[in-house]
Amino acid sequence: MKKILLFSILCSLFLAACSESRQKVNESVVEESGDSLSSEPALPKVTFYQYQDSAAYPDAILELHTPLGNQSFRPGKVPFEFNSKSFPFMGASGEKPRLFLILNGGDPVGYYSPIFQRELSAGTYRVVGFLADEEGHALKNFGNYVDRDFMVGDSRPFPYSAEPYLAVNYPRNAQVVPLGEDMIFDYLVLGGDMKLDGLKVQIKVNNYSYEIGDMAPVRLANLPVGDYQVNVKLIRTDGKELEGPFSTVTKTVYVR
Repeated sequence: MKKILLFSILCSLFLAACSESRQKVNESVVEESGDSLSSEPALPKVTFYQYQDSAAYPDAILELHTPLGNQSFRPGKVPFEFNSKSFPFMGASGEKPRLFLILNGGDPVGYYSPIFQRELSAGTYRVVGFLADEEGHALKNFGNYVDRDFMVGDSRPFPYSAEPYLAVNYPRNAQVVPLGEDMIFDYLVLGGDMKLDGLKVQIKVNNYSYEIGDMAPVRLANLPVGDYQVNVKLIRTDGKELEGPFSTVTKTVYVR
């Protein structure tokens, strides 16, 4: 019994040390106007930041066999067939899903199997599939994610566009963030390279704003209780907006 207790304590200390060793980068404190003479205790300042983490599973590959590019299906159950390589895909229902699917810029849906079906009505769809790490964050290396356009019913392909676009993993629409926890922004930029193509991501949470030029998850700390309109937008570094339909994603998030 003593050995088990000692082992548990050592594990806790190890996890705490790992957490403390993560270095915050690109930190931006949001300055708010207020009464400097107020006698009320100062609240922690709202702060955007990232962790300086190394990429997980850099060799993982995700392949999409079905649907094919601009393949057409009848309305109803549409088949999806993925294949992963060099990745510990977990099929047990007790584990968190490690494969996620986004359709037309909506919220991601997790799957425990790489082969499944979705009930879809007539329309044109853009699917983004991606692998996720143990925290549920999207893997960002080339090959960790895949995208494809397809059609259901009497529909036409999307107009051709070479513009890059966004796929947002977090936050989810109507997500409730417990007071005291960070709001996390996790996203993928597809169809372009942020540095080579001069791109950046602009995040707005009500009146709080932040811009960043990479895909590492962004965290927002010390948000007070409230309802928040979240806007994540992919723009050029010169401030010009992109014209594609999936370059901007809007969510409503609650802190409770």
